[in-house]
Amino acid sequence: MNSRAKMTRRKARKVSSPAETHWQEKYAIAADGASVYYRWIGEGPAVVLCDGIGCDGFIWKYISTALATHHRVIHLHIRGHGKSPGPPDPERVSIEILADDAMRVLDDAAIDSAILIGHSMGVQTCFEAYRRHPERVRGMVLICGSYGSPLRTLYGMDIAHHVLPFFRFAFDRSLWPLQLVWRSLLSSDFAYRLALRLEVNGELIKREDMMDYLNHLSQVEPGLFFRMLNFADRHSASDLLEKVQVPVLLIGGEQDGFTPLPLSQEMAQRIQGASLIIVPGGTHVAPLERPELVVKSVEEFVVGVDSAL
Repeated sequence: MNSRAKMTRRKARKVSSPAETHWQEKYAIAADGASVYYRWIGEGPAVVLCDGIGCDGFIWKYISTALATHHRVIHLHIRGHGKSPGPPDPERVSIEILADDAMRVLDDAAIDSAILIGHSMGVQTCFEAYRRHPERVRGMVLICGSYGSPLRTLYGMDIAHHVLPFFRFAFDRSLWPLQLVWRSLLSSDFAYRLALRLEVNGELIKREDMMDYLNHLSQVEPGLFFRMLNFADRHSASDLLEKVQVPVLLIGGEQDGFTPLPLSQEMAQRIQGASLIIVPGGTHVAPLERPELVVKSVEEFVVGVDSAL
């Protein structure tokens, strides 16, 4: 098992923000009638960016720009996030459905196959998309994620798994005081300082990068958030790991408490030919903490996969 990717060597370049990059955008319609927003930049073989829960693309800030110089980068907003409205049936937010949404976006964009890049819960989406549509997946980049049941390994404990039903009970009943607290606290400086104390590496992260996530999360309907989290916790792709037949790059944060590094190490051992990059000092948002390392690793892997075809 290799601990480093065998990749085509490319000259490293300074990563930059995609702020000046023009994204084109569109909506795809899922099988159940849900609208799925997606956007794209660049030309060439396709890569699809799969978000984690509560995210609308903040983690791809540096990765998307680099990849768009030689690939077509497609980013979709998962149901009830960003510009994608909640589904007609609020219970239709399982990992399986999110995986099918990603493939529906490929259909809408007239693309046969793509390299899937997932972060956090997006890693589960990538696995499920591969399980259901293996012929459409050329490779996978799995960043700071788990193959399933993430609440059972949060900070090395399963307390969150047992507490989740209480949060679902409260928010599913639309207790507006709780929703008001959710929206006001998450977008506050207090939430940022709490993130620094609990997870994020304050010596590496830029405040504005983290606030992008917190501001968006404050706008996600909390009942949907906890329903989706429940589906993620019930999902597992453990049975799939030894069956993966496409190139896989794993990236794990050395200090990731949300999806601890041993999960990435386990996946690297169980997936044939997989490579693992460990981000020194990195947490669950490692692509924003050490963007040079992460961007270079992802870019070289993606270019290597498609140059080998």
